[in-house]
Amino acid sequence: MNWLDKLERKFGRYAIRNLPLYIVMLYAIGAVLNILTKGSYYYYVALNPYMILHGQIWRLLGFLIVPPNASLIFIIFVLMFYYSIGESLVQVWGAFRFNMYILIGVLATIVASFIVYFIYPSTMIFMDTFYLNLSMFLAYATIFPEMRVYLYGILPLKVKWMAWFDVALLVWQFVVGGLGARIAIVVSLLNFLLFYFSSRNYKKVSPKEIHRKRAYRKASSVASNKPYRHKCAVCGKTELDDPNLEFRYCSKCNGNYEYCNEHLFTHTHVK
Repeated sequence: MNWLDKLERKFGRYAIRNLPLYIVMLYAIGAVLNILTKGSYYYYVALNPYMILHGQIWRLLGFLIVPPNASLIFIIFVLMFYYSIGESLVQVWGAFRFNMYILIGVLATIVASFIVYFIYPSTMIFMDTFYLNLSMFLAYATIFPEMRVYLYGILPLKVKWMAWFDVALLVWQFVVGGLGARIAIVVSLLNFLLFYFSSRNYKKVSPKEIHRKRAYRKASSVASNKPYRHKCAVCGKTELDDPNLEFRYCSKCNGNYEYCNEHLFTHTHVK
C-alpha cells in the first residue's frame, strides 16, 4: 500500500466529488472577468508573492480562476476539453486521488512562486494555472496516449504527440530560461512526477514477472485453439500484443464486450 492508499483510507470521505466541474466553473468566471475588464483582472488575481506578503492574500486562491485560454472564440472548447480530462482522471483514479493531484499542484505552484521571489526579490512575478493545467494534461496523456483530439475542431491529433510537444517546450524553456524559470517548471510539475512514479507497477517489468507471463501465454496457447484469451473490442489488441495490458468487461454495454485498459473508460457503450 503506497502513500496515496493510506491517505485515501483516512481522508477519502472528505474528497470533493465534482471537482472537475467546479474547476471549469472557476475558469468560466475568469473568462467572463477577462471579457469585462479586457484582461486587466489578471493583475489583481495572479499569483504574486510580493503582493501576498503586503496583504493581498486572496491571490493564494484567486489565481485559480485564470482560464487556460483567454481567446473568446475557443474558450468554450477549451473548458469542455479540460472538463473531459478531469472526468476521465476521476474515473481512473477516483475522486480522492484527483483531489490530491490538484491540491499538490496548487501548493507546488504557490511554493514555486515564493522560491523564485526569494531568489529574485526585485523581479515582479505573476503566475497562474499554466503549469497546473499542463501537469493535468500530462497525466491524462500518460493514461490515454492513443486518444485523439481535434485541434481547432479540424486537425486530429493523438494525445501522446501533443504531450511530447509540451514536454519538448518545457525542456526548451528549462534550457534557455533562468534559474527562476527552472525552479518554477520543476516544482510546479512535482505532482505529476509523484503520481507517475507512485502509480507505476514496477513488478510488471521485473525479469521474474516477465518470465512468468511468457510461460503462462505459452501454456494458454497450447491448451486453447485460440492464440489469445482476451481481445479489446475497440483496438483489437490482445495480451499477446502487450503483456502489460489489462482487460475488463464493461457492465454498461449490451453484450459481452471486453476492453483493454486504454479504452475501458473511453469507448462508446454498445446498446
